[in-house]
Amino acid sequence: MEADIFEYHKEEDPVDVASFQGEKRKLIQPTSLKDPKLEKLKEALVDWINRTLKSEHIVVQSLEEDLYDGLVLHHLLSRLASVNLSVEEIALTSTAQIRKLEVILEELDKRLGLQDSSPIKWNVKLIHNKDLLATIHLLVAMVKAFQPKLNLPPNVKVEVVVVEVSKNGIKSEVQTEALTEDSCAASNSSSGPEWEDPIEQLLKLEANKVNTVKKAILHFVNQSMATLGLQVDAIDKQFSDGVILLLLIGQLEGFFIPLCEFNLTPANDAEMLHNVTLALDLLNNVGLQLPNIDPQDIVSQDVAATLKVLYALFKKHKGK
Repeated sequence: MEADIFEYHKEEDPVDVASFQGEKRKLIQPTSLKDPKLEKLKEALVDWINRTLKSEHIVVQSLEEDLYDGLVLHHLLSRLASVNLSVEEIALTSTAQIRKLEVILEELDKRLGLQDSSPIKWNVKLIHNKDLLATIHLLVAMVKAFQPKLNLPPNVKVEVVVVEVSKNGIKSEVQTEALTEDSCAASNSSSGPEWEDPIEQLLKLEANKVNTVKKAILHFVNQSMATLGLQVDAIDKQFSDGVILLLLIGQLEGFFIPLCEFNLTPANDAEMLHNVTLALDLLNNVGLQLPNIDPQDIVSQDVAATLKVLYALFKKHKGK
């Protein structure tokens, strides 16, 4: 079995057996790498990273290849925890990358609330060596700490081979390692019921209660737009082209959006989509992340999507 382990890694990244000396190393079994649950988890993490860093024009395609140098982790830490570290933006050499990762992971471990006695499933060496297992453990911990309402695929487990090299030879054993919690266990451990978006909850209520909340949001919108001489009567329709939404964001957040940046009188769906996408990007930039909203939903006059955006603005700015 030991020969198979090292043969598997020989294809892309040869394993230096001497580097294992005196320590245990975990390797994901090749069969587990093809598990659909693992693939879904990887896709979910890549999607989360790309949505979080969309405004910074950072695109991740591979967890194995795109996080080892510290750039993505640096920007995630900055975006999610508003932490600005004194590290170089782009580290080109291996030494510089490791130095950068040391600073980032030290800060991350503090932010993740890991105690000295807690077993940490990642370290600088593993992340820099593109260790998929360690990288996923780190990202899942970040999601849990910074965006606990984000739903990752539950109960994802992989088979790993634990390899230990000593002077007496190589010892290995196969274990099962959990990457995400069982959905039932997670809900049982939480102090309250499973979280659901408040707008999704609202839309399940009686029509009169839904209309009451719509009127409150509509009143808030019209108060905010009064200085521009604009009046909104239909939440369901008047935000679909993105124009009023952009003007509302500008009013509430106190900045001017140049007319050249958007279409003031959009003539087609493409121009409307451009406006709405810009609006959601601006909300992301000011810290209002709406990960489950697709710009096309707003353009298509999806009531739930439109209300979610307006409710986020209402919640942030009401009473100011």
